[in-house]
Amino acid sequence: MVAGLAFLATAIATVFAQATGVRWSRTRAPHQGAWTFALALFALASAALATGAATGWDEGTFRVFYLLGAVLNVPWLALGTIYLLFGVGLGKRVKAGLLVFTGFAAGVILAAPIHGTIDPTGNIPVGKDHFGALPRVLAGAGSGLGALVVFVGAVWSAVRFSRNRRPGSGALAGGNALIALGVLILSSGGLLEGVVAHDEAFVISLAVGISVIYAGFVVASGGRLARGDNARRTTLPANVRGNESTISTRVGSL
Repeated sequence: MVAGLAFLATAIATVFAQATGVRWSRTRAPHQGAWTFALALFALASAALATGAATGWDEGTFRVFYLLGAVLNVPWLALGTIYLLFGVGLGKRVKAGLLVFTGFAAGVILAAPIHGTIDPTGNIPVGKDHFGALPRVLAGAGSGLGALVVFVGAVWSAVRFSRNRRPGSGALAGGNALIALGVLILSSGGLLEGVVAHDEAFVISLAVGISVIYAGFVVASGGRLARGDNARRTTLPANVRGNESTISTRVGSL
């Protein structure tokens, strides 16, 4: 079950990354590029999780899973939110800092000593059992602050669009609400412990959380298309505006 759900999360994240990657290739919007990179990290981390669960854990698989999934994935997702809500200027400054953080974190996680023995056929390795303080601080700071940025940004956008009466605003509000819900689900794996085994709780939260976020992306994208179509319908071409002015002049002269 653990390996199967991890492979499912990998597939969903890969499709999701492909969708945002296509949008980025067409628009070159920086938030789409950041989201594509974050989702690629999520897919690779899920693939490492699936590999460890299916074929046995080792130090290399654990380091890749911890670095990409626990440390780097969410901050890059949050960068997309910053680009979208606060503009390119702040986004570029945050990206510069995030690149430094990414390089530093990669060096720390790949070089940090692993305490104890990782059981190849045991449960998913946990950072507190095998890493010292610094790798765990990097994971807590990166994932915690990043998740807060994504969640608050999604909630704020949902509220803002819910108050807007323009066509497509309802879908944008609903899509952002789903994204916020998906972030909460991704962060709630530990809450299921005691109901099902810890590993099952974790992979369930991964598969369901990324699915809900993807659903939010699809719903919000439909809302943006609706707003764009409405703008095209209500904006008269130059030649039509000219004819409309001529007609008005003639009517006024009658």
